[in-house]
Amino acid sequence: MDNGKSNSQVDELKNRLHQFLEKLESIEPEKTDLDDIDQLISLIDELENQMSKLKKDQ
Repeated sequence: MDNGKSNSQVDELKNRLHQFLEKLESIEPEKTDLDDIDQLISLIDELENQMSKLKKDQ
């Protein structure tokens, strides 16, 4: 696989992980609703999919 493409995918994965961590840190437990939890689950699913794709491409 092309190293440039691989580096780009890793950078994208890092960005998505950073977004997830920011979202997680911004949540106030006493004000959290199901939509917030659903968004976190969706972000985790996206990260998992990106990781799987990156592993397959290597």
